[in-house]
Amino acid sequence: MVTAEDAAEGTERTDLSDLLRDRMAELDLSLRAAADATIDRRHPENGPLYKKGTLDNLLKNQVARAPSEAQCRALAAAFRLPDVAVQRAVAAQYQGFVAERWNRSEKARVLVARIDEMDDEALEDLSQMADIVLRRREQSGSGQGSGQD
Repeated sequence: MVTAEDAAEGTERTDLSDLLRDRMAELDLSLRAAADATIDRRHPENGPLYKKGTLDNLLKNQVARAPSEAQCRALAAAFRLPDVAVQRAVAAQYQGFVAERWNRSEKARVLVARIDEMDDEALEDLSQMADIVLRRREQSGSGQGSGQD
């Protein structure tokens, strides 16, 4: 369990804090409900891995130490995100590591993380859907089909 002693000045980047705070709003989660749901799927017997106050500090980028692997899984479970989305946000915020394809909008980062979890059949389905969306955008003249932000 992360304690109050772990709370300190945050890092310069806010990738994880932003991801979790925005996702919390999307899911309409209270801080208490989010903290109570921070349970590592591999070890649910350990219960929640974050207390309300410590999670609040993480959301405000006031936790100096990066979450552990178990805490990353617990955060992913609580915020209904792919594990890799949380892991990449942790790497960016606490280690300054940002992969080129990862340095896009938050929705794009979550989508990329979900893609990494798909099997070949799901990837083929997604590829077909992407083709349909891009064709529709080209036909409507929105000009967004190039993949540029």
